[in-house]
Amino acid sequence: MESDPSDKSNPITPRKHDLKEDGDSSPVPPRSPEADPQEGQVTGHVERNDEDEGKKDQETIDTSEIAEEEVDDGDVDRKLCYSLEKALEDIDKLATILSSTSDENDSSEIPEYVGKLMDFVEAKVAEYCTDLGEGKAKWSQEPEVNSFLEIVDRLSKLATVLEPFKCREKFGSLNNRVGSIQQRALSFLEDEFRVLLDECQPIDLEKEESVKSKQESTEESDQSIDEGDSFGYPNDIVSILNKIAKEMVSCGYESECCQVYIVTRRNSFEELFNKFGFENISIDDVQKMQWEALEREIVKWIRTFKQCASVHFHRELRLAEAVFAGYPSIATHLFYNLTRSMLIQILNFSEAVAMSSKRSAEKLFKFLDMYETLRDTTPTMDRYFKDEDGANQLRSEINTARSRIGEAIVSMFSDLENSIKSDSGKNPVPGGAVHPLTSYTVNYLKYACEYKETLEQVFKEHLKIERADSNNRAEFQGQGNRNDSEKESSPFSIQLTKVMDLLDSNLEVKSKLYKDVSLSFIFMMNNGRYILQKVKASAEINELTGDNWRRKRSSELRQYHKNYQRETWSKVLGCFRDEGLNVHGKVSKPELKERFKTFNAMFEEIHKTQSAWIVKDEQLQSELRVSIAAVVIPAYRSFLGRHSQHFTAGRQSEKYVKYQPEDLETYIDELFDGTPATTGRRKQ
Repeated sequence: MESDPSDKSNPITPRKHDLKEDGDSSPVPPRSPEADPQEGQVTGHVERNDEDEGKKDQETIDTSEIAEEEVDDGDVDRKLCYSLEKALEDIDKLATILSSTSDENDSSEIPEYVGKLMDFVEAKVAEYCTDLGEGKAKWSQEPEVNSFLEIVDRLSKLATVLEPFKCREKFGSLNNRVGSIQQRALSFLEDEFRVLLDECQPIDLEKEESVKSKQESTEESDQSIDEGDSFGYPNDIVSILNKIAKEMVSCGYESECCQVYIVTRRNSFEELFNKFGFENISIDDVQKMQWEALEREIVKWIRTFKQCASVHFHRELRLAEAVFAGYPSIATHLFYNLTRSMLIQILNFSEAVAMSSKRSAEKLFKFLDMYETLRDTTPTMDRYFKDEDGANQLRSEINTARSRIGEAIVSMFSDLENSIKSDSGKNPVPGGAVHPLTSYTVNYLKYACEYKETLEQVFKEHLKIERADSNNRAEFQGQGNRNDSEKESSPFSIQLTKVMDLLDSNLEVKSKLYKDVSLSFIFMMNNGRYILQKVKASAEINELTGDNWRRKRSSELRQYHKNYQRETWSKVLGCFRDEGLNVHGKVSKPELKERFKTFNAMFEEIHKTQSAWIVKDEQLQSELRVSIAAVVIPAYRSFLGRHSQHFTAGRQSEKYVKYQPEDLETYIDELFDGTPATTGRRKQ
């Protein structure tokens, strides 16, 4: 509030021409007529009584640093001889005088130079605000910054001294004047603090990995603000922000300063999220999204979370420590609140995904990626918080989100089990090939086992929950189907074996769909061999299933093979028995002819049918052909050698002895190719 110069009773109104220190009544001489207004310089003689030596000084005054006074008695304008240095001295002197004025009844008057002092300070503050605000002066130009901040600092100290006198009438006008100037200066600082924070963008934002490596090699974030470039922000801007923050906090503007900092830095993080393509998607929106779209959002979420945890949160901690150097508790508080706000926004998405009702087995791997991201960031986040309570709260937030993702993962394995149980298609796979359910399930488990350690952790945590919620764990562990040695297996390996057992049971049912029993054994061999080979090819799943499981599977495959041989070729081999051929000690030619005719018909039918059957596994295919040839060809060769002489050479021999042993070997090698073939005459 401006004082009225005409009000002689106003205690802060200076006497006319009283422009010196208290006790100096010498008037200011009029401006020299020789002064060149273009130069902005006047040389005036200011006589000052020196209390110690009584010396008189002569000063040269720059018109840019003096406050103008219009004399009310009609005299010519006079210039107040104030420099910034002199003004600061007088503010200090005034503060000292007021500090010693503690008696309520003290009759001391406010020094008469105060009015002109306030005029000068107000003009100077306005000048700095204009120049800095409009860019005429740069914040990086230290003299301007320091001068302005020095004025604000002195005003703050004066306001503090005036606080006890705010109810005393003669100090009211001065108190209001100081408060008004201080308010303008601090409001300007607040605006500039915001602008500079907006301009404080990370250097080389695309080189996060380089910054991350620096961060990982630094155990403590205690570098000084002079090392601003080392954490990715411009050194000069950080230095100015620190000075402004110190001034605002010391002037009682801590709340405003912190509010500006939080809002501005939060906006900066929002821009960062946009850069990563991460959006704050609601639970309702997640529920409505198609999986392909949601999968893309999960990829963005993972990238955002990892980058924030490993790079940007660390930068934010260093920035807060640098801007609020000297106020560690404020820096910690701001960093915690900002990080928690951003972290909750990130975690809200993970919880929305975990709560999605559209769970299915194929989504497992993205959920595992999310789980690992949440798990692996916790140690990194712990390093940022020296406050144990703050660290515990954020750790709890992350662990809760991770637990919900873990529950969804366990649920997806239940969905896999249910999909196996419910796959009751009535159409057998042509040719006894590997069933799609087998390939889907085994490949699913193979890829899942690449996350073996993570899944072990998920199922162990789930088992703890199960134990806490219920005393009955039999269904979860499937103990009824396991021997004593398997009870010590890990929860995930038990779950894996359970899925395998369900698949076996389903395949047994599907094998019954084949009318040809031999084909049902080929079907079981195909699927069993496929499962065993996939398990052996994966170190993780191989370790989880164990040697006993593999030996059992191999034994089952050998049994299917024997069953096939017996079902298909035992009748063929019956044609080569000598029993029933001899009548009265001689070979019955009609019976011999019937034996060859029966063999030819049976072999041709088997060849025609089983060449259309499918055995994709080359090793299994070879094993089957070799075993068939090993049984059939020697028996046929021996039978042919014993009885071929009973046929007349020529047409009769060719009519009944259609195949030589080499022909059989050729035709056997055509079995299980998946292409129907026909047998012909003997190979020439």
